[in-house]
This record gives sequence, C-alpha cells and structure tokens, in this order.
Amino acid sequence: MPRINLLPWRAEQRQERKKKFFLALAVAAVAGIGIVYVSKLTVEGWITNQLNRNTILRNEIAELDKQIEEIKGLENQRERLIARMKVIGELQRARPEVVHLFDEIVKAVPEGVHLTEVKQTGNRIELQGMAQSSTRVSTLMRNIDASDWLSNPGLDVVQTVASGPEHQSQFKLFAQQVATTNEDDAKGDAKPSNPKPSDVKQANAKPRGPAK
Repeated sequence: MPRINLLPWRAEQRQERKKKFFLALAVAAVAGIGIVYVSKLTVEGWITNQLNRNTILRNEIAELDKQIEEIKGLENQRERLIARMKVIGELQRARPEVVHLFDEIVKAVPEGVHLTEVKQTGNRIELQGMAQSSTRVSTLMRNIDASDWLSNPGLDVVQTVASGPEHQSQFKLFAQQVATTNEDDAKGDAKPSNPKPSDVKQANAKPRGPAK
C-alpha cells in the first residue's frame, strides 16, 4: 500500500492562515488608525467651529456693551435736557409773576416812602427802605394787605434815624407772594387763585334794600 505525506500541505495551510490573520490584523489596524484620524479631524472641526462662534459672540457682546453705554449716555443727556426744560418752563411761568409782583410793589408804595432793597426767598418777600414817618409805613402795609398779589405783611424793624435836618423812619418788613395756579397766569391775564378773605366777604355780602 503506498504512503501519502500530508505534512507539506498542512504546513502550507498553516502558512496561509497566518498570512490571512496578519492581513486581517493589518487591515483592522489601518481601519482603526483611519477611524481615529477621522474622529480627530471631526472633533477638531467641532472645536474650531465652536471657537469661531465664541469669537463672534464675544464681538457681538462687545458691540452690545458699546450700544448700552451709548444708550446710557443718551438717557443721561435726556434727563439733563428734561431738567433744563423744567427749569426753563418754571422761569417762563414765573416771568409774568415777577412782572406782576414788581408792579404791585410799585403800586403799594405810597408817597413819602422809597425802597432801598427788595429780596425774595421763595414766596417770602423782604422790603427795606426809608419813610418820612411811621404812618407812611403803616400805609404801605395796608396797601400790601389790599393787594391781589401780596398778603400777610409783617413789620420786622422800624426805627427813626436822622437824615439832615429831618428825621425819617427806617423800616424792614416782610410779605407773602400769593400763589398762582391758573394757566392764564403765564399769559399775564389772570389774578391769583387764592382770594383774600376780604374779597370773599365782599362777594358774599348781600345788597341792602332801599331805605324806608
């Protein structure tokens, strides 16, 4: 019976399997390296995109901060303008009152009295001057009390001083400016909104009938 030697065939088969194994191992290694490289590129792309977005966001935030500062500056300027407009409006409203006030002071000063100083603090008015006698000062106070724009006269100081051969009364008195609230006061056509008690009494007084 003839003998068949199978050792070379088995050795070749083992060699073939080793080649296939190493080839598969190399393919797997190459595939793994390729996957890692692609993953690295993908992650780097994501990081680059995110950094670009962050840069854009920082630029936008900086621009918004500038706009906010500009808005704050405009708001401050607007508040200053509003304050100036209020002051101008108050001056415009007070201008006719000042005219009426000085007109009433001129009307209230009787003959024989001249003023040396007029000072106003709020609604309080201080008058200083010289009079020929204390009676003239009393007349001035009565005229102030009867005025539509002045009220509550009060004498602070009155003293007799020598002025050459004659003697005069040096006085200092205070009065209150009557507050006005009507819009027509700005036009200079209205009277004070707070009537004096004497005006109310005259308005409420009933006319007397004919004498029998």
